[in-house]
Amino acid sequence: MLCSVLCAAFAAQAVEVAALYTARVALDPQADDPREQAYAAALQEVLLRVAGAELSADEEKMALLFPNPAAYVVQFRPGEDDTLWVSFDGEAIEMMLRQSGQTVWGNDRPVTLVWLAVDWGQGDREILSAEDPARILDEARSIDRNRLLRKRILDSADRRGLPVLLPLLDSEDLQNVSFSDIWGGFDEPLLIASQRYEAHSILVGRVRVAGGQRNRWNYYFGGEERSWDGEPEQVIGEVADLLAAEFAVSGSAPLQLVRLSISGIDSVDAYAAMQHLLSETSLIESFSVTEVLGDRVMYRVEARGGAERLRRALRFNGLIEQNGLDYEALEFFYSP
Repeated sequence: MLCSVLCAAFAAQAVEVAALYTARVALDPQADDPREQAYAAALQEVLLRVAGAELSADEEKMALLFPNPAAYVVQFRPGEDDTLWVSFDGEAIEMMLRQSGQTVWGNDRPVTLVWLAVDWGQGDREILSAEDPARILDEARSIDRNRLLRKRILDSADRRGLPVLLPLLDSEDLQNVSFSDIWGGFDEPLLIASQRYEAHSILVGRVRVAGGQRNRWNYYFGGEERSWDGEPEQVIGEVADLLAAEFAVSGSAPLQLVRLSISGIDSVDAYAAMQHLLSETSLIESFSVTEVLGDRVMYRVEARGGAERLRRALRFNGLIEQNGLDYEALEFFYSP
């Protein structure tokens, strides 16, 4: 039942992450070359998002691939508190990664909805929401700690280029979800309530601030469930690593021809939307129309990683799979 509930939300369209190739890092005025040092740190942040933790932590390999980070900088500007905002040439970085056989995770990424039940101690419990909850004046401390925890989650997700949502906790949510549901592990009603957010995956956390007990997390993705313990930053990293393994494509992955059939294209606008979707799918190198029959358009697609990778990408770009994978032929339905 949990699989069918979760899969019902998977028609949502992937989100394009716009700031993958920008970073704000510390600028050390005491360094021999403060700006060059900041460029290197910013490039490391960018590579963490697009190539993963293994490469970004390997200083020797980074230096081999990118001996001069400044060569990839397209914009920079100083910020407050000795920081530097840096924007890199994403196409050039991606080309270098692919040419060297490194894994690249594109900017079209699944959305993760985070439900987090927090036990602050002494009977103070709540579900973390997207906005500050309404509180009376003497509860300012509670607002601050709520905001800090939310910032930890959002900052960690931003560092990994992971699109996340927190629930609104409006009247509709509160009718269907309670703190006890989350804390007690009754996730089925939670997954049903999550469908309104059209997220691709769902992360459910139980955090006890006092008492020394380990935080517990369940993650639902692709009809499967995973469990972790740990701090929010660690678990967000686990989610990012898992999704990168699913959707990132190695530069050494061969280009393969795939026959793609998409039905439901019944207007000029629908055709234009499909052309845009295919052109923005990062693993597609080229595509062309081979035949049109009624509302069905057949394409010849050159995709890095072949039919299976293309199937995953199109499924998470909002298309509805029809007949699955069959001898390198894919069939989907377009429903705007």
